[in-house]
Amino acid sequence: MRVLVIETATAACSVALVEDGGVIAARHEVVGRGHAERLLPMVAELPDGGRADAILVDCGPGSFTGVRVGIAAARGLGIGWAAPVRGYSSLALIAAAGFAADPAAATLAVAVTGGHGELFVQRFARDPFRAGSALASLIPAEAAGLIADRLVLGSGAAALVEARGSGTAHAALPRAADCLLLPDAYAALPATPIYGRAPDARPAAA
Repeated sequence: MRVLVIETATAACSVALVEDGGVIAARHEVVGRGHAERLLPMVAELPDGGRADAILVDCGPGSFTGVRVGIAAARGLGIGWAAPVRGYSSLALIAAAGFAADPAAATLAVAVTGGHGELFVQRFARDPFRAGSALASLIPAEAAGLIADRLVLGSGAAALVEARGSGTAHAALPRAADCLLLPDAYAALPATPIYGRAPDARPAAA
């Protein structure tokens, strides 16, 4: 089965085409806020225009807009191609790549920059791969009291380690091609947004 992987939840815009346990082709760019303009052209640059039997999309947490752009594109392509759409978490993907890069790490934490000065944080363990804590959206000082892992990865890693005063931070963004590192259960989420915190907008008072 050929799978198109879409990654737009953070500053990265990333796509990959995978089949039989390997990456056929991939594109990865740090675009900041330009996902809506860049995503579909990147898909079109893949072999066969990115046409696939199934689609895997990052559901977040991360940028509210980026998450929605990726899921909307995945659902639209899924309808057009009659392809099922599944989801995964940006934090789990960063963690899986981190374990692959550092075989000595038994646990690690992921911290991704969120809104209003907060970080999306979650702990992970290697063997077997699993979440060690629930997803939380916290200011760095609060996250520092929750996360004790030596190794912290993600766009918010430096802020968390600085607030804690110890640990090793590695800046990292999720890459679509790393999806092969995810256990099956972590690549079969519903294709719905994982926002990680309550929306900023509030209903108008009656």
